[in-house]
Amino acid sequence: MQACLLPPRHPALCTPLTANRQLGDCPIANVPLRELITTDLIRSGFQLVQPSEATERTIRMPIDNWIEIGALLLLGRVAKPACLYDSEGNPLAWKGDPDPEKCPERLVTDANCFTIRYPWDLLRMHEEVLAMMDESVNHGEISKLATITGIVRIGNGSKILPGTVIEGPVLIGPNCHIGPNAYIRGATSIGANCYVGNGAEVKNSILYNNTYISRQCYVGDSIIGTHVTLGAGTCTENHRHDGRHHVSTIQGKAINTGRVKFGAIIGDGVKTGVNTSIEAGIKIGIARTTKPGSYVGKDLL
Repeated sequence: MQACLLPPRHPALCTPLTANRQLGDCPIANVPLRELITTDLIRSGFQLVQPSEATERTIRMPIDNWIEIGALLLLGRVAKPACLYDSEGNPLAWKGDPDPEKCPERLVTDANCFTIRYPWDLLRMHEEVLAMMDESVNHGEISKLATITGIVRIGNGSKILPGTVIEGPVLIGPNCHIGPNAYIRGATSIGANCYVGNGAEVKNSILYNNTYISRQCYVGDSIIGTHVTLGAGTCTENHRHDGRHHVSTIQGKAINTGRVKFGAIIGDGVKTGVNTSIEAGIKIGIARTTKPGSYVGKDLL
């Protein structure tokens, strides 16, 4: 079967992550989104072609759709032009016509498929991918006084210092420095050349390459861009006192994230002063800074 990847439909909604990169370049489990989806399709037996080479039998799927392979195979077996929808009626993939609305056959899947529309959808996809890790790999240096449980992968040259606790699924890239006394728990991926300092905690988050998390920081349910420095004591709020879903502002509109726990989306090059507190659902744009002791209660874009 053939498949082709189409451009994302609303990449601006994932700002600041897409302010200076394509959505397909956003890392998921330390791999660019486009590469992750491409690899998954090839392993499942699909031949990838360019949109200009697509035929009536080619499955077209936007890169911002996360689709279970079984659902794609179901679409591939249909002889007529058809469109695959999720349970909410969103088109996921189609074949037979460049326009999904013109496909006469309508398939609806109950599989775990969804559209990556907002930044927190990348967190959801990240959780799905890390949950599929089934084997621990260690190419780094782990102190005998560190504690590691669950599925954990550690890259070349990374050091896990004494007192550090890691609870998988966790993915740590090459040349990272973790600890001492840090607490890393799933589902978390840490990119290459990152630093997580003494007493810092990172939970269910994505850290891009070359990011520095100082001592006593808390990063929860967040995405942190590249070359970010979080000053000592910087904390992201990730839980509402009333237990309701978090709300985040996108292009001036309050959007229900559907998440009980959701932290911050921090763009590349951000630097926070010591003891900065960041309210849940906040987005901080590229190269923005905060003063020591700041409270960030609205987006800084």
